[in-house]
Amino acid sequence: MPSSPRIVLLHATPVAIAPVMAAMAGLWPEAEAVNLLDDSLTSDRAKDGEDLSSGLTERFVDFGRYAHRIGADGILVTCSAFGPAIERMVEALPIPVVKPNEAMFREAVTAGGRIGMLATFAPAVSTMTREFDAFAAATHAAATLDTIIVDDAIARLNAGDAETHNRLIAERAREFGDHDAIMLAHFSTSRAAVAVRAIVDVPVLSAPDAAVARMRALVAGG
Repeated sequence: MPSSPRIVLLHATPVAIAPVMAAMAGLWPEAEAVNLLDDSLTSDRAKDGEDLSSGLTERFVDFGRYAHRIGADGILVTCSAFGPAIERMVEALPIPVVKPNEAMFREAVTAGGRIGMLATFAPAVSTMTREFDAFAAATHAAATLDTIIVDDAIARLNAGDAETHNRLIAERAREFGDHDAIMLAHFSTSRAAVAVRAIVDVPVLSAPDAAVARMRALVAGG
């Protein structure tokens, strides 16, 4: 493995880029982080509704194939709405592919049995819930997931108003004050972590740091 492995970050929305780039810089600065963005994936995913279509699945896997062709040593997917497509990508490519949330799920179930999740992109919730339940079952964790979709937060963030985005999420976090941990569902919501931690006294988990640490372990062995 080269001293500066190329890690391709696959994005379906531009608001996911800054949080994961910050995590890469902080946790794995020697890696080369390459951003690939197709923001039409998010709008087309919203049109699909709860279930991901076969056509969109294949498009997403093709996205990963392109990352492999440009020399990726590993692929980190930052969008949580494409779980089945990421599974297909794992099967199709000979390099490590890290899901957005699996490492965060691992941290959550070690915190306790009642987990809250704050989400801002509704089409991702059903996929994430299935993945969480499957992970809990596979690891024999007696954990349950409750989810709140924070209305209007992602629209505010897309409009450049991160402060309101963070405030809206933090306000809803109070409802999970009696849970064992709170997960911030998407890479984009990780920017609200400081605001949420100021509201509640339970662990607040975000995906970017956990995912980057997992990718580093897979590619560099540490």
